[in-house]
Amino acid sequence: MNKYEIMFIVRPDVDEETRKATVTALEKTLTENKATITLSKELGQKEFAYEIKKMKSGYYYLYNIETSSNEATKEFDRVARIDENVVRHLVLKIED
Repeated sequence: MNKYEIMFIVRPDVDEETRKATVTALEKTLTENKATITLSKELGQKEFAYEIKKMKSGYYYLYNIETSSNEATKEFDRVARIDENVVRHLVLKIED
């Protein structure tokens, strides 16, 4: 099993319902592609060190997943790039 750590930032100017829908859609993308979510943390709203797309803060989310192939991470990357509510995202492979 390959292990990955995923962090993404959601726009601060969306309402709570939209933010939760964005997070749910990203989780669904992972689980539909046979990934198992082992850790899910909402880290809250944090200030950026510098402005990103004229925003000064965002809502941070951290996920650890396990998957046998990299299809889940590829699809997550594709969906996160398209979603306008996601400011930034990062997918790291964890080496044992």
